[in-house]
Amino acid sequence: MNPVLSAKGLVKRYGRVTALDHADFDLYPGEILAVIGDNGAGKSSLIKAMSGAVQLDEGQIDLNGKLVRFASPMAAREAGIETVYQNLALSPALSIADNLFLGREIRQQGLMGSLFRKLDRKEMNRIAREKLSELGLMTIQDISQAVETLSGGQRQGVAVARAAAFGSRVIIMDEPTAALGVKESRRVLELIKDVKSRGIPIVLISHNMPHVFEIADRIHIHRLGRRLCIINPKEYSMSDAVAFMTGAKEPPNELVS
Repeated sequence: MNPVLSAKGLVKRYGRVTALDHADFDLYPGEILAVIGDNGAGKSSLIKAMSGAVQLDEGQIDLNGKLVRFASPMAAREAGIETVYQNLALSPALSIADNLFLGREIRQQGLMGSLFRKLDRKEMNRIAREKLSELGLMTIQDISQAVETLSGGQRQGVAVARAAAFGSRVIIMDEPTAALGVKESRRVLELIKDVKSRGIPIVLISHNMPHVFEIADRIHIHRLGRRLCIINPKEYSMSDAVAFMTGAKEPPNELVS
């Protein structure tokens, strides 16, 4: 099976600091791949490179077997890679529907849309309601209510729904359960499983080991700017993962990439 998204030899330097040191990465169809690593391991730089937020010094990224180079996050989005950032990147004062279509607004047909750039709010609301319903998020009654009126879990749900609506190839989630309570975290994990069931592969960056071991199919351990190894959560324990991640224990040779 060929990877959907892969990278070879990624290098990113910030002055004298090397954030990515010939890092490799592979995401396969239909899987949840967790990316874990200590603070400063280079996880954020890896994900930003995949999503077009940083430009690489060296290395290559392939999407569905084709070499790609994203000049911006918008270019990655247009290629089908959606990212749910830790800060959600939502506009609190705008409605749920407006946030779902931020940067992708639907304009009315005819002169009103082309000349006066009037939005087709009815169509945007319809699609927003449909996407939220697909993910079981219609506890949100009013699609036109401002995002700032929602709970943390509901906001995360809107961000995930936006990614699921437009991420046709890959969805990257950066710490999706950070700062959420137990009940809201559980709902977000269910959302991630729902998205996976629709056949979209997911990259999950998380410090929450129980969550990682619950839903990940494979775990990519990042250390000192590169991929140290890939482990199967069914074959290794959380303490093994932490030991590999921190350098307390070296992974078996067959795992090292």
